[in-house]
Amino acid sequence: MKAHARLVAAVGNGRTVLRELKSMAPLTLVPRRQRGPGAVVHLVNSATAPLGGDELRLEIRVEAGAELKLSGVAATLALPGLREVPSLSTVDVVVADGGSFEYLPEPTVVTARANHTAVLRAELAEETRFRTREVLVLGREGERPGRLTSTVQVVRGGVPALRQTQTIGDGPLDTSLAVLAGNRVLLTDLDFGGPPRPAESGPWWSRTPLAAGGVLTTALAADVVTAVRLGSSGGAEPRLGQ
Repeated sequence: MKAHARLVAAVGNGRTVLRELKSMAPLTLVPRRQRGPGAVVHLVNSATAPLGGDELRLEIRVEAGAELKLSGVAATLALPGLREVPSLSTVDVVVADGGSFEYLPEPTVVTARANHTAVLRAELAEETRFRTREVLVLGREGERPGRLTSTVQVVRGGVPALRQTQTIGDGPLDTSLAVLAGNRVLLTDLDFGGPPRPAESGPWWSRTPLAAGGVLTTALAADVVTAVRLGSSGGAEPRLGQ
């Protein structure tokens, strides 16, 4: 299956409006009723995906001054296909000056025999707010996981701010203290344009300011709830999708 969805947010009459909202199953974009100046859209998997061989692409553009939040509603299951070929999902983000975008999908569960690649590319203007959180889960309960490679590339003001690739689902590496230390859940939280936060760390979590601006937080845990709590670094405990 190949699918391409696109979302464009802009400012109109003093509030954020959705200039373009194009869904293609399984990438279904559902706008929520607005109660403020910003727009909220839910990303719904309207079919079982990604399966081996799927190529899914999501484009988001936030125009100058617009405020958009895109959140998931249920966990994503990366599944094997009938043939042993990998699946691919790509998210391309552009945020213009003064724009704000939060991308908070629900966890991705890497099921047995799956082989999935997830790519997020973000091009940010200098004066923007961008936050995203990725939660990766190694298999369903009691299941040996497949393999997932996640790549994040962020350019801010024309300067590379982050280029990171991480792979989970390799048994010896996942149990290594240098990688996941046997934990099932890996959380990565990336925030640009938010309040400055110093470098800190604790048992199974760390927060690192980036040279080009922004803060990268990572956390390891045995379950999703604990990973999200650790990723909040002692702040208010967020709920998934918020």
